[in-house]
Amino acid sequence: MKKVVIGMSGGVDSSVAALLLKNQGYEVIGLFMRNWDSTLNNDYLGNPTVNDEICPQEQDYNDASEVCKKLGIPLYRVDFIKEYWDHVFNYFLEELKRGRTPNPDIMCNKYIKFDAFYKEALKLGADYIATGHYAKILDNKLYKAYDKNKDQSYFLSQIPSSILPKVLFPLGDIDKQKVRQIAHEYDLYTADKKDSTGICFIGERNFKQFLKNYLPNQAGDIIHIENNQKLGKHIGLMYYTLGQRKGLEVGGYEDKLFVVKKDTINNILYVASGEENDFLISDSAIISDLNWFIEEEITNCTAKFRYRQADQEVIIEKHNDEVIVKYPNGIKAVTPGQACVFYKDDLCLGGGIIKEVYKKGVKIA
Repeated sequence: MKKVVIGMSGGVDSSVAALLLKNQGYEVIGLFMRNWDSTLNNDYLGNPTVNDEICPQEQDYNDASEVCKKLGIPLYRVDFIKEYWDHVFNYFLEELKRGRTPNPDIMCNKYIKFDAFYKEALKLGADYIATGHYAKILDNKLYKAYDKNKDQSYFLSQIPSSILPKVLFPLGDIDKQKVRQIAHEYDLYTADKKDSTGICFIGERNFKQFLKNYLPNQAGDIIHIENNQKLGKHIGLMYYTLGQRKGLEVGGYEDKLFVVKKDTINNILYVASGEENDFLISDSAIISDLNWFIEEEITNCTAKFRYRQADQEVIIEKHNDEVIVKYPNGIKAVTPGQACVFYKDDLCLGGGIIKEVYKKGVKIA
């Protein structure tokens, strides 16, 4: 009997994934990861649960324990607090300092769930590891999930291709509604538990307050890019991302204002008027930190520049260890620090991190 170590988060997805694996005849072992310690990590400002009798992670562990008891499988726990801080949270802070918009979920998958967790699973004798991600692996290749609304292949774009033969995604062929239905049929403790939101393994936070725990606030001018008019003050460039409309707190304009540029050298936030302004449109980008799941070089495919975006037709040109991605029809709010993930239909080809953004050969972000 093959042994599978599954990451048990205390949520309904991993609960049902464990159930399905057991029903398929695997020997299933649960492993709970504790990656964040609010006290150790000075997580006080902006933390709505700081005074709770039991912290959310301990509640998640208790929920995972209830499910594992019901399924008759063992549950172990492991701390990756240092690894998470070093490889995920520190990266997150450094990117914000650079004026970029990082995606910690992607780095969490790369360094924690499919690296540190995998190594721990091997110590337990695992033949495979599994998670409750919505994605598929076919012939050792990564594919989008059946449930396109929940598909998480975008967030898996940086995991090493070498690990794919050892990974199982039991939810790849079912949708979220079916997951809830199965959880109710088997009377799982987490059947009606709400999905987790917020920063990966940290949870919901008041973002502005939360960052004050780690980064100093540096207020600066908000400037209208078309007429150079000073409109007010921003509270720190790290709190804004390209295309953002809400939270600018600038009045007196009939048209909506959108963030179109961040000048980190002079600490200026540039905005433009109207949803149809041209300042957010780019036609090419340089993508770095590439991770490929295929060996052949690709020149034409589709790409996502953010998670909820529809697939965009692109042309890829190799450029040393990076690629230049061209999209002649223009795309709005392509943002440095976010992931660019490449696809051929449902096959995930790989991905990288958006380094620079251009329009007509001129760098705009």
